[in-house]
Amino acid sequence: MSALTQISPAASALPETPVAAPRPLDVASLADLAHEALLREVWLTPKPGLVDLRNTGSHADMDVALFEASAAAIAPFFPLFIEAGQADAALPAPATLPELRRLGLHCETAMLHATKGVNTHKGAIFAFGLALGAAGRLVAREAALEPVALCREVAAIAAGLVARDLAGHHRTARTAGELAFHRHGLPGARGEAQSGFATIRMAGLPAFRTARASGRSEGDALRSALVALLAENKDTNLISRGGPDGLAYVRQEAARLRAENLHRFALTARLEALDDAFIARNLSPGGTADLVGLTWFLAALGSRPPDQRNG
Repeated sequence: MSALTQISPAASALPETPVAAPRPLDVASLADLAHEALLREVWLTPKPGLVDLRNTGSHADMDVALFEASAAAIAPFFPLFIEAGQADAALPAPATLPELRRLGLHCETAMLHATKGVNTHKGAIFAFGLALGAAGRLVAREAALEPVALCREVAAIAAGLVARDLAGHHRTARTAGELAFHRHGLPGARGEAQSGFATIRMAGLPAFRTARASGRSEGDALRSALVALLAENKDTNLISRGGPDGLAYVRQEAARLRAENLHRFALTARLEALDDAFIARNLSPGGTADLVGLTWFLAALGSRPPDQRNG
């Protein structure tokens, strides 16, 4: 486990914590990076409507400690996702998906056991399972392990996923994502994966990188990425809680905030005000939270040198 995961968020303003020196990326360090991403996301503060160090957002059954426990419970599965990708690297990309899904179900069981039934990371398990499986395939082929290649590999693994999982199943739709697809045409997490994490590539990562290039702290850059993702992501969690009007409200407020291009203290103050407004409306952009963690993961991936070993 990396040094960062030993930091107590209560004793440290995590968003301003320096990142450790880059190290080669093998299975163990890739898995650690994914675990760090989950912690970076939950500790990022403020996050409107979401659990963070300020409050529990629009959630009565979750807090930071629960997310930390959940992250610890699912982290042991991260090397398994990578190894599954390695094992199937010679097969067509979609052939990797069944094993990743099998592991994902076991990972969800571990999460629910740790949280006593609360869904803290189901979306993150899906997204990171695919990302790590894709990384394993790249490592096995000794291909460049960088964000564009990884997202392209995710898209290949998830090709056709929306049609197979969602189309024609409107009578049996049960989850928020399935209902959002059949009622509003939103493909949700499956669509994001099938697109190769397009919202991250087109909004989250550019915002993060632009902020870092201008000299802003990593935490401030991740807040900027959060705003960009809120403005662009058609989050099915928002649809399930607030309907189309709730989603439109969040995207409009985030777009206005993004246009203002505020920095650290002003940005934090505005995000706190949005947090209060989202809570009053019982809105929680949980799908966007998963994209925040993935944005940090991909940005960190791009800053590490590749390792030529396979494992």
